[in-house]
Amino acid sequence: MTLPAPPPGTAAGGGPAPSATASAGVPDRTAVAVLGLGAMGLPMATHLSTSRDAGGAGLDVRGYDLSQARLDLATTAGVSPAPSAADAARGADVVLVAVRDQDQLDELLFGEPAVAASMSPGAVVVLTSTVGEQGARAVAARLCQAGVGLVDAPVSGGPKRAGAGDLLVVVGADDQAWEAAHDVLEAMSSTLVRVGREPGSGQAMKTVNQLLCGVHIAAAAEALALARALGLDPRAALEALMAGAASSFMLGDRGPRMLQALQACETERDDGARDPREAEGVEVRSRLDIFVKDMGIVTAAARGAGLPTPVAAAAEQLYLQGASRGLAARDDSSVITVLAPCPGSGRR
Repeated sequence: MTLPAPPPGTAAGGGPAPSATASAGVPDRTAVAVLGLGAMGLPMATHLSTSRDAGGAGLDVRGYDLSQARLDLATTAGVSPAPSAADAARGADVVLVAVRDQDQLDELLFGEPAVAASMSPGAVVVLTSTVGEQGARAVAARLCQAGVGLVDAPVSGGPKRAGAGDLLVVVGADDQAWEAAHDVLEAMSSTLVRVGREPGSGQAMKTVNQLLCGVHIAAAAEALALARALGLDPRAALEALMAGAASSFMLGDRGPRMLQALQACETERDDGARDPREAEGVEVRSRLDIFVKDMGIVTAAARGAGLPTPVAAAAEQLYLQGASRGLAARDDSSVITVLAPCPGSGRR
């Protein structure tokens, strides 16, 4: 899939015209390291290492994660485990990074042992995480001192699509870094868009993307909470909404998990039982605190641009309320319980 091109020679913000390419195979000679085998890193690494006959990219992929359990899963999927992040990156042409935030990114690349110092000159880091425009530019400047390029390439689409090489990848990179990582980027994506020729551009585009994602999840939670408050069957309400103009990707994806969260909250507790917010059954595919971070990036960017974003600001407050009530590590769909409180919570 490709995106419509803007007028020749132009792009958002007056930069260079974006380019878009569709997914393709990659040469076997490209050595890849994937650092961070979490919800997105593991399926990306799995797809890149899966044979072409089985629908993957067929690459030699080394992986590393602090969690031995995640590393074991990657090994089972065909990823070669490395004893450290620096060992995984050593000799790699492309080092794909999938971490939670700027602090983890800085520690990974420049801490001890430093990944940046272990990389060969001319190799590139592909940053798939959302850290914000300024964060990406700062990292690019430090990597440049080590002769390493940065491909600012945040991804969108979720774990299932990551495992199928079906992601949206938006890229900001200079020509040399773009060419070095291009084949790997294509293998990861169904839609690959170069939105700028310097790091930071990809983060700017992802910031816009996350504004919509964060607002859509919050709106879905409000809608299903309202259906419940009005005495409607939330499951029937979700089915009806998905059949009409109110349907959205986030409603369809998060809605069923929101209903699971509601069901857990409606289960009466015996004295001494766990808080329903900690009930099993709601799979954590995207932690709520990720949207605390991302909506913070959104609202900070908007303030810096002098742009009012009242809807995004309201959504940010909802995620912050969820985090303050112990939901930070839960799936982001659990934000519905802020609006539709669990029995016995003392809130209305």
